[in-house]
Formats: sequence, structure tokens, C-alpha cells
Amino acid sequence: MDELNELEGRIAKALDRIRAGMDSLGPAADSEGEASDTAAMVARIAELEGQLEEERSVSAQLEERVKAVKERQDSKVSRLETEAAAQRQRFSGLDEEMQRLRQMNAELRDINGKLRSAMAKEVAEPHLINKAMLAELDSLRALRDADAAEVAAVMAELKPMAEERG
Repeated sequence: MDELNELEGRIAKALDRIRAGMDSLGPAADSEGEASDTAAMVARIAELEGQLEEERSVSAQLEERVKAVKERQDSKVSRLETEAAAQRQRFSGLDEEMQRLRQMNAELRDINGKLRSAMAKEVAEPHLINKAMLAELDSLRALRDADAAEVAAVMAELKPMAEERG
């Protein structure tokens, strides 16, 4: 692009110099040789002006192509950034559910250990049984939520592929 602009500028300056030279010659030529030189210069100027217009046209077309490519690239980048943010959010939710599941399982192990210890001493402690059942229910709920978050993340990944094919 810069080369085209540079060439365009150089051609324009050359045409200006030719015009200035033509103006200094004046409209009337003293001899037939000068008249043919002037006619050749006028023809050359017309040719150069035509080439300049062609270069301007090519330059404008290239600029339009670059603009179209840039717009496509910007829209793709924007779409990818949006998808990446959504994916980060899905994985963040999945990570939270997995952390909750780990915590519930740790509690369940702790309560079950206490329950086994009480049973080994042959001491029945109903509150430990209730805590163990509640911890197990919480653990199952956390597992279900983690599975749901994982399924949602997988579905979110598959949805764009299905839309492309459909």
C-alpha cells in the first residue's frame, strides 16, 4: 500500500513538472520539430495520467479488500473472545461444583470414621447416623450438580458443531 502511494505521489510530481515545462514552452511553437515534441509530450502526459488513474483504481480495490479482510478478522476475533469467556465461565462453574463435591466427600469420610469408631465400641449414637445420612445426601447432591455442570459444559461445546452441520 505504501509503495502504491509513493508511486502515485512520484507520478503526480512528474506530471506537475511536465505541465510546468509545457507552460514555459508556450502555446505557439516556432518550428515544426518543436510542435512534434510538444505533441509527443502531450501524448505522454495523457498516457501517464491514464496509468495514474489505473494505479488509483487498483489502490482503491486493494484498500477495499484489506478493509473487508480486517472486518472479517475482527468479527472472528470478537466471536472467539466471546466463546472463550463463556467457556471460562462454564469451567469455573464446573470447578466450583467439583470443589463442593470434594468437601462433601471429606465430610462424609469423617462422619463415617466417627460412626465406625462408635460401632467398634458398641455404642449406638443416633446423631452420628443422622449426620452420616445427611452428609451422604449432600454428597450425592453435590455429585449430581457436578455432573449437571459437566453435561452443560459438554453440551455448550457440542452446540456450535451441531449448528454448523445443521
